[in-house]
Amino acid sequence: MPTLTSPITGAAQTGLTSPTYTHTVDTFPGANGKQVAVTALGGTQTGVTAHSTSSPFTLAWVKPLVTRFLGKPNPTTGLVKDVPRNSYKLITRKGVLPLAGQPYQVMTIVSTIDVPAGADLADAANVRAALSAHIGGLSQQSAAYGDTAITNVI
Repeated sequence: MPTLTSPITGAAQTGLTSPTYTHTVDTFPGANGKQVAVTALGGTQTGVTAHSTSSPFTLAWVKPLVTRFLGKPNPTTGLVKDVPRNSYKLITRKGVLPLAGQPYQVMTIVSTIDVPAGADLADAANVRAALSAHIGGLSQQSAAYGDTAITNVI
């Protein structure tokens, strides 16, 4: 499972200049994950808060509780009837204010990677290419995704 180094260099966002996120190891609420809590902010991030009880700011990597494996092919057709998937997730939780003077609410961002069992061995290059393109697309358009989340305009 990935281990994040501290600080994390944030991707470009409107209104944030050179954002960084210093974190410390936190307790993940299960046996199948690792979690960090953002304890300090760097760069210019006016109005942004670090982790607190009332306004959490965490990132958690989660792996399957039980890894699933590819079954045997049908002896006649050679096809595997059901291909199970192993899901890996990065979950970011951040306290946000829905209205001034109101209590924080938790915003959740989830990236899920559903890998067909067996692809890790039979086609690792394409699994990696899919992740590379996906993460590159998120990074390249980080500010645009932020703008869309604020304006609802694509």
